[in-house]
Amino acid sequence: MSDNPTTSEKDTFAQRMVNILNHGALNLAIAIGYRTGLFDVLDSFDTPQSLDAIAQEANLNSRYIHEWLGIMCTGKIVEISNIPGQESLFFLPKAHADILTRRSGNANLAVYAQEMPLLTTCSMEAVIDSFQTGNGIGYENYPRFQAFMTELANAKHHNVLVQQFLPSVDGGRLVKKLRSGIRVCDLGCGEGVAVLLMAAAFPESTFVGIDIAADVIEIAEKARVKSQLANAEFITCDAAHIVHEPDLRANFDYITAFDAIHDQTAPQKALQGIKHMLASGGLFSMVDIAAESAPADNLDHPMGPFLYTVSLMHCMPVGLVDGGMGLGMMWGRQQAVQMLQRAGFSQVTVCEMDHDPFNLHYLCRA
Repeated sequence: MSDNPTTSEKDTFAQRMVNILNHGALNLAIAIGYRTGLFDVLDSFDTPQSLDAIAQEANLNSRYIHEWLGIMCTGKIVEISNIPGQESLFFLPKAHADILTRRSGNANLAVYAQEMPLLTTCSMEAVIDSFQTGNGIGYENYPRFQAFMTELANAKHHNVLVQQFLPSVDGGRLVKKLRSGIRVCDLGCGEGVAVLLMAAAFPESTFVGIDIAADVIEIAEKARVKSQLANAEFITCDAAHIVHEPDLRANFDYITAFDAIHDQTAPQKALQGIKHMLASGGLFSMVDIAAESAPADNLDHPMGPFLYTVSLMHCMPVGLVDGGMGLGMMWGRQQAVQMLQRAGFSQVTVCEMDHDPFNLHYLCRA
């Protein structure tokens, strides 16, 4: 390392900073385009369209759309045809729409663009204060985050959970059991997306969603009633206290936790609670971020800065509440395996997933 950086080194880093500023701005504008539905509107056109045509179809203000399109065009996301003397026309290439629109399913990356603006609004000042105090930040600071997580679950689960993920578990044997009838629990179920999808697909099995937040459980129950699914139910419960619930002991044949364990204030107790709930021979699927436990081993991670930032702004602070562990999203493979083994799972298989390269599937057998 040089103590006296050269002019070239400074220029190179200055250009990198310019790129960072541009990409940060693009992230915000992509989040706005996704949330307002502008990408979906642009995707509905097969030919380049005028500003007025886009505004009319979107039913949004044309002046705001004009400024937004300026960002999209200079950011090389939307194409612009600008013939002198003619009105500019705009077009979203289908290859871009395949990643930016709600129809994209599991390929949808624009849904993640909402995360940084949302977390900035929710917790930036609180996080900065917590650098001094070391305090955690409660869920009440994230009023819109559960809704975002439901949107994320919709994007991830609807085209993948039943069609690809569950058939991959235990060499396809799990699906056969689900069709015959078993008891299943989803820990950290949020608004119940995974539970309701599984309950609809496997009517012979029974599904229970557990979450600490009473308000999201209420939303999940309303969705269950609307879906008329009698084989699903939702329970408000702190995962750390499950080991003290005798009625839940050995009560489930299969348990899932989708990106839920790293947010727990007491993740080790939550894992012990899952072991407590599993029947003999039962399976536990923990899906969590694909990363290593040491930052030095994540230097080549394709989304390292993004994921560490999400962890700093949400996962770690909520995990620090009431003296919690503050595990964070990037707890990594090595620590995850150690904690699963400590919870009593002697057989832990770590599986990569073709349909979800950003997560790992930890399959554990009771």
